[in-house]
Amino acid sequence: MNRPIILVVLLVAMGFGLWAAVAPLSAVRLPGDNQFYEPEQPIAYSHRLHAGELGINCLYCHGAAEHSRRAGVPAASTCMNCHKYVTSTISAKRAEDELAQKENRSPRRIVSTELAKLYDAMGLDEHMNVDPKRKQHPIEWTRIHHLPSFVTFDHSRHVNAGVTCQTCHGPIETMERVRQIPDLTMGWCVNCHRDVNANGVNGKPVQASTDCISCHQ
Repeated sequence: MNRPIILVVLLVAMGFGLWAAVAPLSAVRLPGDNQFYEPEQPIAYSHRLHAGELGINCLYCHGAAEHSRRAGVPAASTCMNCHKYVTSTISAKRAEDELAQKENRSPRRIVSTELAKLYDAMGLDEHMNVDPKRKQHPIEWTRIHHLPSFVTFDHSRHVNAGVTCQTCHGPIETMERVRQIPDLTMGWCVNCHRDVNANGVNGKPVQASTDCISCHQ
């Protein structure tokens, strides 16, 4: 190897070392480690509100997690079970009701900015009917928790064994915007399996495999 290349390699290594020394912990990670990843989503869905304050069970929206490898993203129609009627925050609706009473008129229908995005994606008109003139389009959510293609993870096996969503996803019910909490590395998963084999899951004895073939099929 000639000297210019050696010099470049050394400078890059020194630069990385300096950056790692001064950068916050959340910025220092190996390739493929998305710990603390917290992307903005196309609709600002609040798990803090839905799972936390309202107490909606995770499986209401991610029902596939009980019987499938993947938890899945809920269809927009699932959102419409509630949001066909709930079109804004309670505070916004109360403010409009009070203003309408003062002005001696009927309250106007208030639609929040974020829910308007849902209705637009479904091509709905102001009466919550499909408008043939409006083009429907999928909501392009950004995936956060992503395992390599050579790793097999089965949500149903974990859910049915009593493993809570928070074990892998952190305190999801407190998050205004979802972020990845554990690093989801192989070591993290193996240590979790070793722990539950020793201590059980919610008092229930389990035999979680630590055999390579279980996850690398």
